[in-house]
Amino acid sequence: MRAILDVVMLVLQLYVYVLIASAIMSWLVAFNVVNTRNNVVSAIWDFLYRITEPVLRPIRNVLPNLGGIDVSPIILLLIIFFIQRVIQLYLYPAVF
Repeated sequence: MRAILDVVMLVLQLYVYVLIASAIMSWLVAFNVVNTRNNVVSAIWDFLYRITEPVLRPIRNVLPNLGGIDVSPIILLLIIFFIQRVIQLYLYPAVF
């Protein structure tokens, strides 16, 4: 059981990195630092969008319109950090 919790923690941590990469990539695209017509950039952007958008879309639907500021990645990061703390503090000690 502890191995399963370790895998869940690892997947959550990897998703945090993907979420941060997606936010940085969106800034780079928005400020025209990278060109999305480049095949490599387009493939990375598409991958990050497909991985993060299904989780971020329901959060965006619940949040009010803040006029161009997207705080849904921050909310998702807080949720992930909360899940990780619950696993560390309550589930790990219960599993021996």
